[in-house]
Amino acid sequence: MDIKRKTKETDISLSLDIYGGGKCSAETGVGFFDHMLTAMCVHGGFDMTLSCNGDLNVDCHHTIEDCGIVIGKAFREALGDKSGIARFGTAYVPMDEALAFVSLDISNRPFLVFDAEFKAPMCGDYDTQMTVEFFRAFAVNAGITLHAKLLYGDNAHHSTEALYKALARALREAVKKNGGAALSSKGVL
Repeated sequence: MDIKRKTKETDISLSLDIYGGGKCSAETGVGFFDHMLTAMCVHGGFDMTLSCNGDLNVDCHHTIEDCGIVIGKAFREALGDKSGIARFGTAYVPMDEALAFVSLDISNRPFLVFDAEFKAPMCGDYDTQMTVEFFRAFAVNAGITLHAKLLYGDNAHHSTEALYKALARALREAVKKNGGAALSSKGVL
């Protein structure tokens, strides 16, 4: 799935294969965010090539949020009518002292419940407040009901990374092919 999006704030090019092997090339100008996207690919089994030129002279907000929009749209398009997938996914991921939980439903009903407090405002050049913004942009544009919770954690790097990895592992479970129709009593999602 290839998507391009250009605004006055960002210029993004994405290639995504949700059934890849976990390879990632992310160049957003925000080093820690690139690290999180790489972790998502490795733990989700996705192949992604992402290039984003954003207005980092302002801050990292537009870059991270707009990448969430584009990645979400790519997931939605790649899954089509959602038939033949497991639909639901849940994962707990420990990262040293931190423990994160994500549960999701690829339902065409976008919703986000996000419960996480970070002990530090920044991880390198990444504003930890942007974690919820990425998750929201991704969930809304992918059409996913997404619940994410940081159960505990002292180190903001570990806490953030545990959330991204939990998202990846839950997605990996939800997009597994089951060969059947859409898992819905309505017959469609």
